Amino acid sequence: MFGKKTEAGGSGPVTLPPGPAALAHAAAASPLGKAIPDLKPAGAPIAAAAGQPARPAAVVVEKPQVEHKHKSESYYDIKSTIFNALIDAIDLTQLGQLDRDAARDEIRDIVNEIIALKDVVMSIAEQEELLEDICNDVLGYGPLEPLLARDDIADIMVNGAAHVFIEVDGKMQKTGVRFRDNGQLLNICQRIVSQVGRRVDEASPICDARLPDGSRVNVIAPPLSIDGCALTIRKFKKDRLRLPDLVKFKSITPEGATVLEIVGRVRCNTLISGGTGSGKTTLLNCLTGYIDSDERIITCEDAAELQLQQPHVVRLETRPPNLEGEGAITMRELVKNCLRMRPERIIVGEVRGPEAFDLLQAMNTGHDGSMGTLHANSPREAISRLESMITMGGFSLPSKTIKEMIVGSIDVIVQATRLRDGSRKITHITEVVGMEGDVIITQDLFIYDISGEDANGKIVGKHRSTGIARPHFWDRARYYNEERRLAEALEKAEDRTAKD
Repeated sequence: MFGKKTEAGGSGPVTLPPGPAALAHAAAASPLGKAIPDLKPAGAPIAAAAGQPARPAAVVVEKPQVEHKHKSESYYDIKSTIFNALIDAIDLTQLGQLDRDAARDEIRDIVNEIIALKDVVMSIAEQEELLEDICNDVLGYGPLEPLLARDDIADIMVNGAAHVFIEVDGKMQKTGVRFRDNGQLLNICQRIVSQVGRRVDEASPICDARLPDGSRVNVIAPPLSIDGCALTIRKFKKDRLRLPDLVKFKSITPEGATVLEIVGRVRCNTLISGGTGSGKTTLLNCLTGYIDSDERIITCEDAAELQLQQPHVVRLETRPPNLEGEGAITMRELVKNCLRMRPERIIVGEVRGPEAFDLLQAMNTGHDGSMGTLHANSPREAISRLESMITMGGFSLPSKTIKEMIVGSIDVIVQATRLRDGSRKITHITEVVGMEGDVIITQDLFIYDISGEDANGKIVGKHRSTGIARPHFWDRARYYNEERRLAEALEKAEDRTAKD
């Protein structure tokens, strides 16, 4: 058992007697063969609760705090001193051999002894908060743990050790969370990226990674980030959102959700367009929920974050170069390799470069129902961006040939938008119909119209049908026996628009 050596020389936890004898015994004992430093009180102690003895009793572990109040400088000074003493007193190699709960218990025991030796006076609540913080520092992601435990946070943004922001309900908020120093922040960043076999340091200061739950992580370290590491975490909800949830949040109407469900079901090639934080990946996850369970799906991502529920899914992830600048695997190489893996659908997490050409080729050569996302502010702009990415990839193709490839590959473009009040809406469901001359023709099935804002600053608007009763993918829907449901959804949407 991890802990201090017993008198017989074996290892095992030690139960300390109370009083001065305990302090002498603790100072003489050796946790994992290392002595606890004889610490002197540093600075003013944290105020004790009324009647609280100088040495508090052990505290029962409860759920971690999620409030983020600002702590005093004296708290961080004491925490830093105790943390350094803990590192000197434990063997991290043996600690790594224990499961998380056992390691937490051992760390708490040793920290309690260090607090007693240091003779710090603090209340039960303050000691429990300190114990929880130190356990998170050693075993988890330090000050980020309470934020990661909250399911209402969409993004966590760390701008150096002293500035941590979160996004809740579409609005930015500054928290009282801070790191001990920039060194601790860098260590936490390295711990996160090392879990997926990547690294972040001065030689490789930019890194994309993910947390075990699929949350997306981006780190940019000094010297590129001047004031300490800039860490950004796009959190995923523990319960994966589905289209009915988007209807409940009024991101789309029930009829629009039915049309999107049919689009996913009948293997339309779909492009999801939107700005940063608009919900593109969430919407892509929703659409993939209607793929049949017997289809073979291959996903290609920079940092694997899609949460497909089908049993036959192959997940691929790009790889950055090593220290010598070699060994990189690009998104284009992954997409090209997909074609040799007998896919039925190819899902690209984000199209941002020359892989756009290979994805369009795949869509146009028998891999119906493939999907991807890209950054654009409208369906028309999404088409222009596809053209630009193919051109920048070095393909010397005439503009008309590229446009014909887009028309022959993309069936539906879904536009997701994050409005200025923080709400997220599906603002367009648009079909790519064909070409007239050198111009790509599209038609909107659904549009979100903004009419103003209410007294609370919330955007007021409504989804409306454009009145198209027979969309361009009608024959595909009929092939999958979905034409009746599609006609009913479009008719109901037109009736709703007429009533509004």
